[in-house]
Amino acid sequence: MLPLLRRVPRALGSAVAGLRAAPVPPTRPLLQPAPRPCVRPFGLFRVRAGLLVPRGPCSCGCGALHTQGDKAFVEFLNDEIKEEKKVQKHGSLPKMSGGWELEVNGTEATLVRKVAGEKITVTFNINNSIPPTFAGEEEPSQGQKAEEQEPELTSTPNFVVEVIKNGGKKALVLDCHYPEDEVGQEEEDESDIFAIREVSFQSVGESEWKDTNYTLNTDSLDWALYDHLMDFLADRGVDNTFADELVELSTALEHREYITFLEDLKGFVKSQ
Repeated sequence: MLPLLRRVPRALGSAVAGLRAAPVPPTRPLLQPAPRPCVRPFGLFRVRAGLLVPRGPCSCGCGALHTQGDKAFVEFLNDEIKEEKKVQKHGSLPKMSGGWELEVNGTEATLVRKVAGEKITVTFNINNSIPPTFAGEEEPSQGQKAEEQEPELTSTPNFVVEVIKNGGKKALVLDCHYPEDEVGQEEEDESDIFAIREVSFQSVGESEWKDTNYTLNTDSLDWALYDHLMDFLADRGVDNTFADELVELSTALEHREYITFLEDLKGFVKSQ
């Protein structure tokens, strides 16, 4: 719709006696803002006199916002938390074999093992560690219960192995991951269930991976060298057994953090 126009009235010289009216140039039209369309209320807002304003607190006098949606949300979270606790496999985090010491800081976990003058550190984070599930991968059979149709979620995080020699100033750092086509495969041959993605030397004590240090990508690596690197890790306890146990540990940690998140979310929505 075209904006409305208005004109400014001319100044009249007769308003002041005895003075000649000064010539006034032709006036330019000014744009008149078009009236605002009415906005429908949604979410936490409502319309008042054509403006979008936040809804006020509830009428109980507590000063907080209560809605029927919040009430239904809390009820859903209660049920979800109960169901997740029913299927929780581990009351405490499972232990790793091989003498690994575990330290957990939120979603990040660190495993440390010392052997023959070397310190091996494995670090992983459970965030975004569950591969996406695609509909239609597994067709449920008729008569199968709804809860039995849901696939079991497994956490397969990327993990970084850091090997430091006693008194050394450099650490050999290997960035590893679980290829999607290898996870959960049970074949007769003992193929590796994890793979090395990148290898680099980093200064001891550096918390960040420096891009200025040369990094070797294994996509274009000679297979003989790659096999030696895998054997190097296996000799230090990072092998298929370790990788299997790491998946179990990571899955338990991820599930525990998910339940904690649901409880925090319920408390946030319910808080006054």
